[in-house]
Amino acid sequence: MATNFYFNNFPTRLADAPVTSEQLLVEDLVIESLKIYGLDVYYLPRTTRDEVDYLFGEDVLKEYRTAHPIEMYLENVNGYDGEQDFISKFGLEIRDEITMLVSRLRFRYAVNGYTRPREGDLIYIPMLNGFFEITYVENENSQAMFYTLGRGRGGNVYLYAIKLKQFFFSNEIIETGVKDIDNNIRGYYNKIRISLGTGSGKFVNDEIVYQGSSLSTATAQALVYDFQPNSYIDVYRVQGDFSASANVKGNTSSSQWTVVLASDAPTQNNAFEDIIDNARIEAASDGIIDFTEVNPFGEP
Repeated sequence: MATNFYFNNFPTRLADAPVTSEQLLVEDLVIESLKIYGLDVYYLPRTTRDEVDYLFGEDVLKEYRTAHPIEMYLENVNGYDGEQDFISKFGLEIRDEITMLVSRLRFRYAVNGYTRPREGDLIYIPMLNGFFEITYVENENSQAMFYTLGRGRGGNVYLYAIKLKQFFFSNEIIETGVKDIDNNIRGYYNKIRISLGTGSGKFVNDEIVYQGSSLSTATAQALVYDFQPNSYIDVYRVQGDFSASANVKGNTSSSQWTVVLASDAPTQNNAFEDIIDNARIEAASDGIIDFTEVNPFGEP
């Protein structure tokens, strides 16, 4: 039984729900509104989603290799949602959350091969100069829009509501080819300082440096973060161990310098956290606990 014989906006079966011109008009108006009032952001899909390290029983290191520009609307314009600054027995935690709206149709066109945003992917917001991780994708956001003119394209509303939390960096590989994103994340990697002796040439930032006869047989390699001739080189994304009294070579610049000392203690990274307690706890424990004791719970 139909409520109205001439206009049936809410059919009982999805097969009876053709996409009307009015619904397409509403969808176009929604997209136009997002372009006017929304923000230009980048969607970074996780490229290692289905890879598992079966030896350790965990996901492999996350990688984000592409970035897709798209417009999204920031729903909570008054400030962050979530628990925000949360103090627990583990210390201070920042649990900032935001919600963004994106057009279903625009998302499918802007992000090739994806029908919907996925949990675990990242969104970089240039205006906030920050990265956010998708925690949940709501496909029926009643606060934004609920079945305008009946079920629309695809049998649902015109928008996705994306729940996001502030992203805490843990040496994930983010290399998208977008200069703004790659330069922003570059300083967040843990860096190791290699003291240099004599040599020649000048290492170029972000080039590969290595030890060994060639890059393919290198015993250690990394990317250049900063270089000071006759002093040191800071590197990040290190693979292997750099040893002293051997040359470190530049894959692009062909520079060669002798390694005097390679520090295996990475610098502290608090770019994504307001407080980091590791160094403070270690310094305090050195004055309390005697780490030279071989067997503190038994006889020597």
